[in-house]
Amino acid sequence: MLTDQNKQIILATVPLLREGGVALTKHFYKRMFTHHPELKNLFNMGNQHSGKQQTALAMAVLAYAENIANPGVLMPVIDMIGHKHSSLNIQPEQYEIVGTHLLASIKEVLQDAATEEVLEAWTIAYNQLADLMIGHEQKMYQNKKEETGNWIGWRTFIVKSKVEESVEITSFYLKPKDGKAIPNHLPGQYLSIKVFLPEMNLEQIRQYSISCAPNAEYFRISVKREQGPNIAVNGMISNFLHDHIVEGSEVELSAPAGNFVLQENTNKKVFISGGIGQTPLLSMLETLDLNEEAQQDVVWIHACRNKEVHAFADKIKNIQNNHPNVRKYQFYDIVEESVADASVLKGHIDFTKIEDWKFDSDAEYYVCGPRPFIEKMIGDLKTNQVNEEQIFFEEFGPKSL
Repeated sequence: MLTDQNKQIILATVPLLREGGVALTKHFYKRMFTHHPELKNLFNMGNQHSGKQQTALAMAVLAYAENIANPGVLMPVIDMIGHKHSSLNIQPEQYEIVGTHLLASIKEVLQDAATEEVLEAWTIAYNQLADLMIGHEQKMYQNKKEETGNWIGWRTFIVKSKVEESVEITSFYLKPKDGKAIPNHLPGQYLSIKVFLPEMNLEQIRQYSISCAPNAEYFRISVKREQGPNIAVNGMISNFLHDHIVEGSEVELSAPAGNFVLQENTNKKVFISGGIGQTPLLSMLETLDLNEEAQQDVVWIHACRNKEVHAFADKIKNIQNNHPNVRKYQFYDIVEESVADASVLKGHIDFTKIEDWKFDSDAEYYVCGPRPFIEKMIGDLKTNQVNEEQIFFEEFGPKSL
């Protein structure tokens, strides 16, 4: 149990964490992987190589230190991390490994500043956080046990069909090999898929949003092929699926997870996506009852480079044509002069280019795409008096927003 003195000691380390938190987490990961190289099969090595994971952990440690007097305010973040951990089947003994090497890293990096009092306070603080997260994740595992069709750990699925959605994006329809039930995921959730990458001689795990409505029969993930000479590890996994996974292939999946999900607070929804960020929003859109009597008011805004890379264009157009309460707007970097569709606009998403656009104070706004895209969209929404409580967003990869 943290004493008031312990909390003051933790708070006193905040300036050190602000200045040197990333150096600390880099040292931590290097130390842990040296002692436990098997964990490279569990951690996303692409995010390790890019430094995103080290930065995300440094921010998390700093946030915990800054809020040490009231860690309950971090529950939304703990819930988000808990979903990720449950999708990776993280167990309590792995918290012990992390704790051992994190505390050792504090001592080795902070050196003279890591007094016995500092180390004691951080040991108690880490164990408190670990207990909080383990308890939260155990509830998640218990809920999976109690839900029909759900599962813990890894389960074999068969690729029943593979469909090209654009020149870059392909969908994979996945059914369980055992033929048993699957759960109805929450629209917006993701699956973790595990593949062996020969180039790295490692298993790697990657999360892909489920891009269809829950249906109790199959999952669909829609994967973008990465281009260029230097493909990051995450792109290597995506390209592996494109190049080596065919109809009839077996893949290992963990159960649906994630807390970026469709809310039920209002019938007014605005979906804003960039590139492959449309996939969780597509699951949400397909789930909504769009019949007029349901009184849903839906706006779909999507941005991508051009028509050739635009996935699901026909599907969204068909939804709009059959449901007058759905409006769609498409932003392309390049728009052909022959295009006469008023809903197709040039450039990045710019609300001022949408005719008669008004920010609805009663609507929910769902945003998904690359980090700069999310930052710009959230900034525009807040500038136009959209309350933060009405904005929901998903950042693919380690959370930095």
